[in-house]
Amino acid sequence: MDDRLILMGVIGKPHGVRGQLRVNVFAEEPEALETYTLTDRKGRQFALEWAHENVAVLSEVTAAGKRRITDRNEAETLVNVELFAPRSALPETEEDEFYLTDLIGLEARDEAGKAVGRVNNVLDYGAGASLELAPGGVLVPFTKACVPSVNIVQGFVTVVRPGEVEVRDSAEP
Repeated sequence: MDDRLILMGVIGKPHGVRGQLRVNVFAEEPEALETYTLTDRKGRQFALEWAHENVAVLSEVTAAGKRRITDRNEAETLVNVELFAPRSALPETEEDEFYLTDLIGLEARDEAGKAVGRVNNVLDYGAGASLELAPGGVLVPFTKACVPSVNIVQGFVTVVRPGEVEVRDSAEP
């Protein structure tokens, strides 16, 4: 079973005086967060219920049960807390759909099938994802033109480097 934790959202500023919080969601469907027990980096567990738009009511999940956060002061202590869900709890993807985290560690091959590195990281600053290949830190846009095939089962991606990207041998300075 895959027990990796996947970042699903980040708690933002409090909304009102009754402990509600804004949540910045990284899932395609924000409502899905209500179905998971979310975990922070300290191991605390939370349940989330949407009040409206991007505002949620959070409850801390303990052995004794759920304890709802009802106070603005307590809510303020949760600002910037990252919320994770186990990878195994997420739904299966459709064809040609991927969780970006599943790409990390895959072998990168050129069009001829020759290994050119590994996917070291997936970066997304809002304009679309890019694969960072190691060695060398080469960035390749995660588009159909530059990554025409992804085979998670066999553990590789095919990479077509854009013409303007100069690739240096990793031994060069």
